Amino acid sequence: MAFPKFEIKKSKSGDYYFNLRSKGSGEVIATSEMYSSKQNCKNGIAAVKRDAPVAEVDDLTVTS
Repeated sequence: MAFPKFEIKKSKSGDYYFNLRSKGSGEVIATSEMYSSKQNCKNGIAAVKRDAPVAEVDDLTVTS
């Protein structure tokens, strides 16, 4: 796989969700929440594409 890829899927209960697959191995690196419509799922993908480049990392494994 040359590029990362979003896959829209439908659960057994009829809700939509997406997986983000890595480039190279195609491993699932993220799974979304459940959405009641395909359009809401697509909106979730758009939000990840828009917001991820500026998202900060909050390392919750660090203890004080």
